[in-house]
Amino acid sequence: MASHLDAPARTTTRWLRIGIPVVLVLIWLVGGSIGGPYFGKVDEVATNDQSSFLPSSAEATQVQERLADFTGGDTIPAVVVVTGDGKLTDGQLADIGDLATTIGGVEGVGEISPALPSEDGEAVQLFVPIETAGDVGETVAAVREAIADDLPDGLDAWVTGPAGFTADLVAGFLGIDGLLLGVALGAVFVILVIVYRSPLLPILVLLTSTFALCVALLTVWWLAKAGVFVLNGQVQGILFILVIGAATDYALLYVARFREAIAQGRQRWDATTTAWRGAFEPIIASGGTVIAGLLCLLLSDLATNRALGPIAAIGILFAVLSALTFLPALLALVGRAAFWPFLPKAGASSDAGAAAEALVANPTAPVKGFWARQARLVARHSRVVWIVTTVVLLAASAGMLQLKADGVPQSDLVLGASQARDGQDVLAQHFAAGSGSPAYVIVPQGTVAAAVQVLQDADGIDSVAAVAKDAPSGQIGVTVENGEPVYTVAGPPGGAAPEPTVSDGDVLLVATLSDQADSLAAEQTIRDVRASFTDELGAGTVLVGGPTAIDVDTNDTSIRDRTVIIPVILVVILIILMLLLRAIVAPVLLIASVILSFGAALGVSAVVFNHVFDFPGADPSVPLYGFVFLVALGVDYNIFLMSRVREESKRHGTRPGILRGLVATGGVITSAGLVLAATFAALGVIPILFLAQLAFIVAFGVLLDTFVVRSLLVPAAAYDLGGVIWWPSALRRAQGPMTAQGPMTAQGPMVAQGPTAVPEAVEGSPEAMTRAEYRDSLDS
Repeated sequence: MASHLDAPARTTTRWLRIGIPVVLVLIWLVGGSIGGPYFGKVDEVATNDQSSFLPSSAEATQVQERLADFTGGDTIPAVVVVTGDGKLTDGQLADIGDLATTIGGVEGVGEISPALPSEDGEAVQLFVPIETAGDVGETVAAVREAIADDLPDGLDAWVTGPAGFTADLVAGFLGIDGLLLGVALGAVFVILVIVYRSPLLPILVLLTSTFALCVALLTVWWLAKAGVFVLNGQVQGILFILVIGAATDYALLYVARFREAIAQGRQRWDATTTAWRGAFEPIIASGGTVIAGLLCLLLSDLATNRALGPIAAIGILFAVLSALTFLPALLALVGRAAFWPFLPKAGASSDAGAAAEALVANPTAPVKGFWARQARLVARHSRVVWIVTTVVLLAASAGMLQLKADGVPQSDLVLGASQARDGQDVLAQHFAAGSGSPAYVIVPQGTVAAAVQVLQDADGIDSVAAVAKDAPSGQIGVTVENGEPVYTVAGPPGGAAPEPTVSDGDVLLVATLSDQADSLAAEQTIRDVRASFTDELGAGTVLVGGPTAIDVDTNDTSIRDRTVIIPVILVVILIILMLLLRAIVAPVLLIASVILSFGAALGVSAVVFNHVFDFPGADPSVPLYGFVFLVALGVDYNIFLMSRVREESKRHGTRPGILRGLVATGGVITSAGLVLAATFAALGVIPILFLAQLAFIVAFGVLLDTFVVRSLLVPAAAYDLGGVIWWPSALRRAQGPMTAQGPMTAQGPMVAQGPTAVPEAVEGSPEAMTRAEYRDSLDS
């Protein structure tokens, strides 16, 4: 009778075991199907205008926001420079005039100023205002195409200036949607096929990563559309790589647990739930720690850094959800077949840490397997291992002294060919090097003479003009006579010069720089001019902006950000590790190892950047981004390792637990490290200096973390310290040498009681406690 009554319950259970995975898979399929098309729509909500990243309080931002009040339109300047084989002829000058008319007919181009010939007569420059209401990259591309179609033989032309560099930067990011994703996913697939020797399992893991990215992108797109944060190509590329790498890492951890359960003889559903319970805490802890670290970027004053925090956090959130719902559902439906053709045999599982634990009593015993041999090395020479690795990492960290992270010229941001960079070089040969990218100075109308005098006296300023809407070129010359400003304009003698445009009692001066606008010399000129204005006219009276000022303010803000945010991230992650491991010493050890690993990665990277790749320098935010990703993602592997070590230590004691944890997690951490390094290395296919440097730093740092820090330094140092690493929790007492009864503890021999070893309390000792009390104390 009981069996008949149980039949409906068994049927219901069977349908739930099929229905729940099916529903989860359908939910993710729907989410991915909706989010997938948004890969082609990111440019609708993205911007690469550097001035939009600065805080509103920045001087360059204040100037940028008011430019339209003086010029009558919101535009970004492009400069077309035209040269011939020598001195330009009258016919060639006429052809250039026709070319200007052609350019003026391109949609998105404002009124072009008259052609300005160089003093040597060998070049002409045209100032072409590009409307920012449209797509600057597309407009510049249309201008370049129009020039290529109509440029007469014997003339060469380049489009440069701020708009030209913006267009080249946008073009550099064009490979993000296709090339970057293709390279990253292809690299991950190859690694997974080699690791698992299965064609199906890598596909399931990549589905987990890809659908997590689709849903994350869908969420980010609408938040950017609503103006919640700024999205640019740089942040977009990092989001793609971060989600693919993190989701794959978390998937590998779950797969390792699922394979263990299958090998133990568990059925498909039991294996799924067992693996889920084993992977849940480390995945949640790891993802939560990464999210907490990323959200520290909200403290940044740069909008792009501040946006990366929540955007990347959203990506990590969906990576965690996908690894804990989508992948388990897929494996629950596929079962052991996911590992075909090398299926794990039921009942073939062995205690991965048993041989390692035996090394405590007999470190010279023969062992099989790479990670067992690694454990033997740690057991026999723990102190030597951690001291040697520490010295090597410290030596590598010395390379940080060579890191030049104080900014790079805008012309060097794009790797490879850049028409804007080539055009700027030609421009500097015939005109003031800063032509087309001037400094904009907003001054009160009553202090124009004093401001002009400051600019004329400054080294690095070639000429000064004032904006006048009624002037043919939109500008008029300005000098100082008898303490008063005198305005001049090219034209017939005796003609009245237009008055400068006045907005809210202010006048906009245009200062052409002698040096290239993106050079360090030009940046120093801006700093000097600002200081002179403060000394002569008082702080806040005059505002200096323009492309060079934007670079100056961006670099200064980036340096401030990394100074503030890096310590905050360390404190936040340290607190999380303390709560997770319920200890103080172990988290401090892990944080110290992460700092050492980051220093070594940055030191080696600096040497490679300077002497191998010959990079011109690095953006000040490169160390910050490298730190955020190496520390946050490096903590992943700390958590994978130490959560398993803590689990094993509760059963077998600290030192055996360390060896067991190392053997059990060595393979999955190595695989995860290779995958993450490969995905970040894929950023190198995008020809942007910042991304290429970040790709190398993170990829090399992850490999260093995987093969040295997490495999040697941390286990060896923890083994040498022993139970002290769990101080002040009660788990510190569950350690000691092996005895016939088990590991020795402060209370006596450890006596096996079910799955958890419990100390035999010494009768009458103050430390005596019941076995139940001891088990409870391990979680305190």
